[in-house]
Amino acid sequence: MDSAGNRAYQGRNVSDTPHVVVIAQPRALSSIRRVVQVNVEVDQPARFSPKSSAIILMVAAIFSFSLMDVGVKSLAADIGVLPSLWARYAGQMLIVLILIAPRLKRVARTRYPKTQFLRSLLMMTATAFFFTGLSKIPLTDAAALMLTNPLIVTLGAAAFLGEKLGPRRILGIFVAMCGAMIVIRPGSDVFSPAAFYPLTAAVCYSGYVLLTRRVGSDEDVWTSLFYTGLVGTILLSLAVPFAWQPLSFSNVVVMFLIAGCGTIGQLFLIRAFTLGEAAMLAPFSYAGLIFAAFWGIVLFSEIPDIWTVAGALVIAGAGLYVWHRETYRS
Repeated sequence: MDSAGNRAYQGRNVSDTPHVVVIAQPRALSSIRRVVQVNVEVDQPARFSPKSSAIILMVAAIFSFSLMDVGVKSLAADIGVLPSLWARYAGQMLIVLILIAPRLKRVARTRYPKTQFLRSLLMMTATAFFFTGLSKIPLTDAAALMLTNPLIVTLGAAAFLGEKLGPRRILGIFVAMCGAMIVIRPGSDVFSPAAFYPLTAAVCYSGYVLLTRRVGSDEDVWTSLFYTGLVGTILLSLAVPFAWQPLSFSNVVVMFLIAGCGTIGQLFLIRAFTLGEAAMLAPFSYAGLIFAAFWGIVLFSEIPDIWTVAGALVIAGAGLYVWHRETYRS
């Protein structure tokens, strides 16, 4: 292009040459990109901290398990505990296999085969004892006895995992335990031989939680979920033919509800203990007592007395106290 053409070209209005800005102003565009990037980052909503996320996931897991317990209590009365237990694990195994089918080989690889087997066995045993307790005592009572597990988890985390057991965590656990004691009131009819089922479940579940925390982020969440379903399905499939009962359509629907809620709850639970310390999350297990009381009123006409309401308020207060201290302290 000659000098006259250059002068004519340079004299054209920028609006007539939209591509000239892109070619001739790379530094300006780079600055614009940086400004836009900063603005986007500022405008994005703040994300939850790992501790807050762990607490939210923990409460969501407890809620899912409460729905599963409702299904088990209604189903066990029709077909028995063992088929209900089998439905919980076989259904979870089916759901997990569908979701991880494209990457099954990778998910099935584990660095801790013995630990995965032991934690899965403990979870299955805890579920079996708790389901048996649900079939014999009221939902709220079984939930209250099961909720002795946070104390065991907190002490076990300090003893075996080296987690800190500060005065505030101890206070939160102690207050929550007092709330549970207000509900179950030692010396009342709650302490019958059937009460040992949920108490034994609490011990087994605590061992499962501690092993889940020990595995931590070294394993994919789906790997832990896969082995929990696999171990339970294999062992229970060997026993369930001897206790099988004919199923109605409503029984099948409830079985799917149990499997779905159990799978979702365990997925949330594993993720929660991957993000947060066991001692910090322990008090939020007591939310299950509140959920159990609600479902007992709505679905089973089990009206809680004033002591249950008072205990639930104490439990909720303890959980909120620990959550506030863990997420907002400097």
